[in-house]
Amino acid sequence: MKKLMNRVDDMLAESLRGFGAAHRELVEVSTEPKLVMRRKRKADGRVALISGGGSGHEPMHAGFVGHGMLDAACPGEVFTSPTPDQMLAAAEAVDAGGGVLWIVKNYSGDVMNFEMAGEMYSGRSATVLTNDDVAVESSLHSQGRRGVAATVVVEKIVGAAAERGDDLAACQALGQKVNAASGSMGVALTSCTVPAAGRPTFDIGDDELELGVGIHGEPGRRRVAMMAADAIAGELVETICESVAPKRGQPVLLLVNGMGATPLLELYLLFDAAVRQCDQRGLKVVRSLVGNFCTSLDMAGASITLTRLDEEMTGLWDAPVHTAALRWGA
Repeated sequence: MKKLMNRVDDMLAESLRGFGAAHRELVEVSTEPKLVMRRKRKADGRVALISGGGSGHEPMHAGFVGHGMLDAACPGEVFTSPTPDQMLAAAEAVDAGGGVLWIVKNYSGDVMNFEMAGEMYSGRSATVLTNDDVAVESSLHSQGRRGVAATVVVEKIVGAAAERGDDLAACQALGQKVNAASGSMGVALTSCTVPAAGRPTFDIGDDELELGVGIHGEPGRRRVAMMAADAIAGELVETICESVAPKRGQPVLLLVNGMGATPLLELYLLFDAAVRQCDQRGLKVVRSLVGNFCTSLDMAGASITLTRLDEEMTGLWDAPVHTAALRWGA
């Protein structure tokens, strides 16, 4: 294993310090407890959005802290849920009087710890659970579908609603609506390597790929022979459409997300293939995003996300955002 690191046990704290120094105009970073918070806090009764999860999926979630998205992110150790104490500290730091909306990916540890934080918190709070992974109904880390890249879409759209002043119930309902309108599925060409383990999470041949892989390296639907990008896009888009069921003429957001080690040359090629798959089904790709947003350390591979859009969701997607990983209109 080769990693840019000093000691495995210090990786997260040192990375957080680096993130805070690189984006000091946007965020404040605490290493005890480990938190990333907006530097310019809300202070006028608007809803505060808090998310979090294991590290190794960067820029999720710290990279989405800022205007128009999250108010705070709680990073756990690599592929390990953050603790309720982190979440409680985040809520107490960023609640602006409108309550806290927890955005939680559907993994057992995340769900349990966010529930505990909600019970411990004396203020008002509500939860949106993301479970957009259509590949499997349960996995090693989750009961039910996993929460993956559509979490970014939820955070962006609901973040814009919170920014404009929607109340806690409205923000929760909107987050649930966006999640229900979204589906994702990923493919892995290689495994990832967790630093503490020192070896690849799973073995895969040079002529194989894993269809439906999870962002922690969990097995997908099946192991198959390597195939062309058009065939990969066809399989992913078809499976997503079976779940999300967009109608012909439906406007959609198409997100092609890298798993960490796939170059943009290949991600844009996959996006081209996915657009053609959408065209064949009569779907209108009206909004798009390509890049690394919900990664799996050094895994080579990608995921595709489709979100059915309506006029309100499109407008909120277009609203200004200024974070380390997403920025437009601000």
